[in-house]
Amino acid sequence: MILSRLDVIQTSVSLAPNIGKSVNTIIKCLKKGNKVVLFGNGGSAADAQHIAAEFIGRFNFNRKSLPAIALTSNSSIITALSNDFSFDTVFSRQCESLISTGDVAIGISTSGNSLNIKKAFITSKKKGAITIGLLGHKGGIIKKNADISIIVNSSSTAYIQEIHRIIYHIICDIVERELSKSSK
Repeated sequence: MILSRLDVIQTSVSLAPNIGKSVNTIIKCLKKGNKVVLFGNGGSAADAQHIAAEFIGRFNFNRKSLPAIALTSNSSIITALSNDFSFDTVFSRQCESLISTGDVAIGISTSGNSLNIKKAFITSKKKGAITIGLLGHKGGIIKKNADISIIVNSSSTAYIQEIHRIIYHIICDIVERELSKSSK
């Protein structure tokens, strides 16, 4: 699917308020010395790792590393939890031990219906984190468990993923610039 510029502009305008809330929440979290924890399944798992890499490494310029972790990058943990418990608990079990009060948990689901992300949000909120959902398909079951939902209202997984990438690049860019300003 090729996105028209009009599609991207219309989607961006409708999502701007929640993108702004997400940026402010992440900046507040990182300024207080907390971390961003990310998770998703399939292509969304790769996106979670991509975002964590942008925060820890760099997005547009060299600066201090920002604390972020993708719960999808340790295959031993993922397979052990899936085998010993259930795939539905693969993220919530990790959140139970890794989330601290003031952290931000970002769950990515193009369907909006990933039970393991819903459970991770429930656990993260109990631990005192703010939850942000990058979602598709009208938000699915997860939108009720997210403090902030950024919903790409489409049934096309490819379109949702394309817009998610634009959104998280916008978030990474603004967070990096704002935190670099405040550290000078």
